[in-house]
Amino acid sequence: NFEKSKMTTLRPFRCDDLFTYNNVNLDPLTETYNLGFYFSYLSHWPEYFYACESPSGKLMGYIMGKSEARGNNPRDWHGHVTALSVEERFRRLGIGAALMKLLEDVSEQKNCFFVDLFVRVSNSIAVSVYKKLGYKVYRCIPNYYTGPPDEDAYDMRKAMSRDKEKLSERPCNDSSTPIDD
Repeated sequence: NFEKSKMTTLRPFRCDDLFTYNNVNLDPLTETYNLGFYFSYLSHWPEYFYACESPSGKLMGYIMGKSEARGNNPRDWHGHVTALSVEERFRRLGIGAALMKLLEDVSEQKNCFFVDLFVRVSNSIAVSVYKKLGYKVYRCIPNYYTGPPDEDAYDMRKAMSRDKEKLSERPCNDSSTPIDD
């Protein structure tokens, strides 16, 4: 179990990690972005960008996200998981859950109402993990991921302590609601 292990380190993601993260991103279910995208997140939301490192210094996984809101509705202020990836041989050790907890803690500190993420409908293992972490399917977004073939995504959400009624988790049947990722 990762939480009992003292063999790994959770630390802020660094620019030079972009030279060593290929082992984590070489997965057909991991979205890989251009370097400018990663640098943009690292400069705008460094508090939402973490890495998990082995004792030998090898990157085992990372998470990047941000806080945002659409429009002027204060209940829309939320944390967003842009990418979470753990190298295949380090999965099922609790690293993803630990990285998600870090992002949720930052979102709590920023007084967010909820944390959301998008995940491929076909990625049943990830959907199951997120459900175990307390996330609920808010809506399904048709053709969110471009193919071939195009694929739908679940918008999954977890209410933070500010959303006492958990209104942000109530399923939405409108897949046409604008998306900010």
